[in-house]
Amino acid sequence: MAETKPRKLGKKESRDLDVEIRFLEGLVRRDPAYIEALQLLGDDYTRRGRVADGLNVDIQLKTLRPNDPDVLFNLACSLALSRDFEAAADELCRALGAGYRDFRWMSRDPDLAALKKHPAYRRVRALIKALGTAVT
Repeated sequence: MAETKPRKLGKKESRDLDVEIRFLEGLVRRDPAYIEALQLLGDDYTRRGRVADGLNVDIQLKTLRPNDPDVLFNLACSLALSRDFEAAADELCRALGAGYRDFRWMSRDPDLAALKKHPAYRRVRALIKALGTAVT
């Protein structure tokens, strides 16, 4: 994911991912509030390199679960991939405020690599420090 290119998919893996995306799109068309299907679909879009589609799904998830720390974290990742670093930092701060505490993953998530080089990430580091956790 990240601003780095998505991992190159093999022919079979690519075909399987496309089938899964079509299946999940059908589920979500029938039930736009199907959280688990939306989460999988957002991940699949990003794996396929469809960052804008993944961002749209994450925005939809935030409307359904506005205080879910994992939803907010995933939205921050999508925003970082979209190079909207100010909004990504804001969402990461919201995720932390909502209880997101997987600092180990946050420190190595490739989706956040470009954000960590941006000045907006200072706000995230300051909040992590205020929470009494080692800064990533």
